[in-house]
Amino acid sequence: MTEVPVPSRRPYLLRAMHEWISDSQQTPHIVVDASAPGVEVPHQYVQGGKIILNVSMNATSSLNLGNEFVLFRARFGGVTHDISVPVGAVLGIYARETGQGMIFSDIDAPPPQPTAPSESPSTSPGTLSANVRSGDAPKRTRPTLKVVK
Repeated sequence: MTEVPVPSRRPYLLRAMHEWISDSQQTPHIVVDASAPGVEVPHQYVQGGKIILNVSMNATSSLNLGNEFVLFRARFGGVTHDISVPVGAVLGIYARETGQGMIFSDIDAPPPQPTAPSESPSTSPGTLSANVRSGDAPKRTRPTLKVVK
């Protein structure tokens, strides 16, 4: 019997939290790792390698919370941008008004893609290279949610 790959929980949790936050008359924001491969956002708004995006229906056009990508159009400084974020680059979702939300763990991440031979085996997508010092194994820390106002 062949094993069927289990899809990532992250896009389902993302859609559920977006719906819950929206139904609560609050504003959903996602935290994105802007350095992840495939992330297309206006880089002048990236701070500390991350960007916070308002994904409310009022702030976006053609919002698509798909299984592989979060896609939408939004205005930044009066200029319209097409935004494309791989679901694996979404670190969390929260309500702007209350800070309630969810941080995604590695368990919720999409299955890792095979790495190209040119990539270093010590750094793979989703690995924080800042935690690796001269061969030390990365330490696992519990994710935290920070309220940004």
